[in-house]
Parts: sequence; C-alpha cells; structure tokens
Amino acid sequence: MDKETEERFIALETKFAFMEDFVSKLQNEVVEQAKTIEALRTENRLISERLHDIADSMEEIPNRKPPHY
Repeated sequence: MDKETEERFIALETKFAFMEDFVSKLQNEVVEQAKTIEALRTENRLISERLHDIADSMEEIPNRKPPHY
C-alpha cells in the first residue's frame, strides 16, 4: 500500500472514531432526555388529577358571576 492511500485510511479511521464517540454521546443524551420527558409527563398527569380532585371537591362560590358575563 502506498503512503497516500495509508494516510487516507488513517484520516478516515480518525474521522470514524470521532463520529463513533459523537454518536455514543448523542445516544446517552437522548436516553436522559427521554427519562426527563417521562418524569415530566408523570408529574403533569398527577398535577392534573389533583387539580380535578380539588375542583370537584370545591363548593359552589356564592358570589360567582354567571357564565354569560
């Protein structure tokens, strides 16, 4: 193998190694974001359920304006 071809292979291997590292880091970040999104969805659902429970348990407000105002 001549020197030029060997240098090109080395350059490609170097680029591939950097890309492989980047993809690995990106994959880890995506996994962490997916966990965060799932936690936020769960929290949102719990808050929504609690808000509905509170709204259902409230008594009618006596001086409340009618809906047409």
